[in-house]
Amino acid sequence: MKRCLPVFLLLLSFSAHGALTKWVDADGKVHYSDEPPPANVKAKTVVTPSAASGVPADKTYIERETERQKGLKIQDEAEQKAAKQQEEILAKQKRCSSLRANLFTYENSPRIATYNEKGEQVIVNDTARQQQLAEIRQRIAAECN
Repeated sequence: MKRCLPVFLLLLSFSAHGALTKWVDADGKVHYSDEPPPANVKAKTVVTPSAASGVPADKTYIERETERQKGLKIQDEAEQKAAKQQEEILAKQKRCSSLRANLFTYENSPRIATYNEKGEQVIVNDTARQQQLAEIRQRIAAECN
């Protein structure tokens, strides 16, 4: 029985490949058939197997799997791109927040202390303070708007 099933399916598939023909008999009656008309009648092919109902022929398993893999790859790339954009947005927000906090500190603190390359604390003078304020404002204007 197991051996008969593939043979049966193979034979069944041959019947699905016929074309639909339209012809008119001697009495003027219109016939539609998948079998050829009599020899003395002019026939017109209406539907071919490949054009039947606008459905393309079945794809093989390999073709379907290839298309599925392409779809998964495109979806994965889109997810990675969205994640990267989200990371960039969060990093920009963090930089802007830090710049605004520095601007607030430079504008509202009477004295600002920084550290030099030796690790010693240095008080920022008014000239350096004004330069830092201008630089911070420029960076905020460039990066945060």
